[in-house]
Amino acid sequence: MVTQLTKKNYTIDEYLELEVVSDIRSEYRNGEIIPMTGGTPNHNDISGNIYILLKALLKTNLKIKEYRVFHVDQRVWIPSLKEYTYPDVMVAPNPLEMQPGRKDTITNPCFITEVLSKSTQNYDRSEKFVAYRTIDNFQEYLLVDQYRVHVEHHVKTGVNQWLFSEYDDPSVTITLRFIDLPIQIADLYENIDFE
Repeated sequence: MVTQLTKKNYTIDEYLELEVVSDIRSEYRNGEIIPMTGGTPNHNDISGNIYILLKALLKTNLKIKEYRVFHVDQRVWIPSLKEYTYPDVMVAPNPLEMQPGRKDTITNPCFITEVLSKSTQNYDRSEKFVAYRTIDNFQEYLLVDQYRVHVEHHVKTGVNQWLFSEYDDPSVTITLRFIDLPIQIADLYENIDFE
């Protein structure tokens, strides 16, 4: 006899109550709570490199006060799908727009980076990107491979229109369009050891 386990569906309120007291971060999709797995050193270094680059570039740019940069632990609410997620790095313009009734959940990111792992790369490229595109303010998506030099850059060019570019050359400089900032691919991979 085979015993089948049934998945528990959680309400948004149940998820938020659990998330506030939890030691680990979890995403919320379609009533399901999905624990975020621990990252590799490469994953951590790449997301940290991007965060530090963005903080430094925005600090030297006159538009610093117009944006906030977040790393790993900032939750995003995707209202049209009733989903919560934690991007690896994201930028949101000031003033921050928060989920009504919350002080810990942003709704207006304009730029998001995800560092690809074997377990999440398909989701990050497909359903997660589809979900992010439902956010009105979202304009730019950067996917960075942690196993080799490979960057996928998506830029919104119009309603339902996105320009896709990909790079495998560390000497290439790409421009983040949301604020017209150049970033060299090699800087994303600083101190990364591909074995």
